[in-house]
Amino acid sequence: MSVSTNLDARYGRTPNRRLRDRRSLWIAAGGFALVLVAWVVWAGLDGSKPLIEARDTRHSIIDEHSVSVTFEVSMPAGTAASCAVEALNENFTIVGWKVVDLAPSDRYTRSFTEIIRTTELSNTGLIYRCWLT
Repeated sequence: MSVSTNLDARYGRTPNRRLRDRRSLWIAAGGFALVLVAWVVWAGLDGSKPLIEARDTRHSIIDEHSVSVTFEVSMPAGTAASCAVEALNENFTIVGWKVVDLAPSDRYTRSFTEIIRTTELSNTGLIYRCWLT
């Protein structure tokens, strides 16, 4: 037996070892591909959409202690929801907050305008979040 054959055998570099390593890599890659495909089907292709969507359309600073916020809410007809509307100052600190209850309607998308009282001058007003009730 040659010196390189002895060293290969000693350190596990035999043809059987290479075949076993290659087989293990193929099995691991196949498992990863299977998990990836399952995740894509579960997360991306299930067809579910959010039940409620809210979008800021405009805000208007009325005075030092109030801001008007206009927003649109899209949700299934006949369902009630609530939305949190907030006013922020120039440091992005919340200076006003209001939870607005939205009654059920037969329309999918509706527009609302709310006046938010603030503790100091705000520079923006926006929707924080909406949820079905």
